Amino acid sequence: MESLNRQKIEAKLKSLKEEHRELDSEIAALIAQPGFDQIRVQRLKKRKLAVKDEIAVLENSLLPDIIA
Repeated sequence: MESLNRQKIEAKLKSLKEEHRELDSEIAALIAQPGFDQIRVQRLKKRKLAVKDEIAVLENSLLPDIIA
């Protein structure tokens, strides 16, 4: 049962990392254009940060708890 949950988390991580890369590419492409839409870039950066935070939470959930 736990391996199934781990697989779901790993699949979600994979999709989030892909989304993070896509957002990075999209932001870079927008910034390269003259007169780019700063509000759109700001929104994309905010989404990218939220995705990064979600990735960190999921990665932490995969680590075993260490009782010291």
